[in-house]
Amino acid sequence: MSEQGSGGIDPGVIELAARVFGLARGGATEELAAYVDAGVPANLTNDKGDTLLILAAYHGHPATVAALLDRGADVGRVNDRGQTALAAAVFKQSEETVRALLAAGADPDAGGPTARETAAFFDLPAMTALLDGARS
Repeated sequence: MSEQGSGGIDPGVIELAARVFGLARGGATEELAAYVDAGVPANLTNDKGDTLLILAAYHGHPATVAALLDRGADVGRVNDRGQTALAAAVFKQSEETVRALLAAGADPDAGGPTARETAAFFDLPAMTALLDGARS
């Protein structure tokens, strides 16, 4: 991938990255998976440190989360604010996404605020129960 002018990133690369992040936000699982299969990094991050996995989890797309996990997305990665995909899924109360992340080894006590702290702060007893089940 070439650089243009005075060390800037090729505008085509920036456009592709924006498209891929949009696919994660929108839950376009098949299209996003095809991009990752073609070489887009599963752990690609945006300017805020959000990964494709964090965005898919935050926007409540369990199938997209599963596809990214199947392609090697790092379940423990934190963004620039210390948030994890699991904390994002807990905040959005996406039970299916939380289950998928826990099954992939996500730590309810990682990051800050942690998924467990997020569930407590927003008084989400169903999410707390899911996370507590991960202790067993």
